[in-house]
Amino acid sequence: MTTDEARLKKLKLRAWRRGFREADLILGPFADQHVPSFTPAELDWFEALLEQPDQDLYGWILEREPTPAEFDGPLMDRLKAFRDQAHRHVTDGPDHG
Repeated sequence: MTTDEARLKKLKLRAWRRGFREADLILGPFADQHVPSFTPAELDWFEALLEQPDQDLYGWILEREPTPAEFDGPLMDRLKAFRDQAHRHVTDGPDHG
């Protein structure tokens, strides 16, 4: 396994195992889908994002709290769009329609 592969695997695992289920269910699938195509700078951003406290991060993703400047931008926009897409998929399933 290369260093890059190990880093990707570690980031995905951290996204899925934060210990805050609601955040796990957004960050885990997002990481699975997007992390493999991230640039090194995007990986750095995601790694730094995962260092943030769960409640803060979840508040930013749900837009309950303003996202700090260092995390606001195109990648956070992608994460929020992913949240909306994942939520639609869950609520539009066969049990809700």
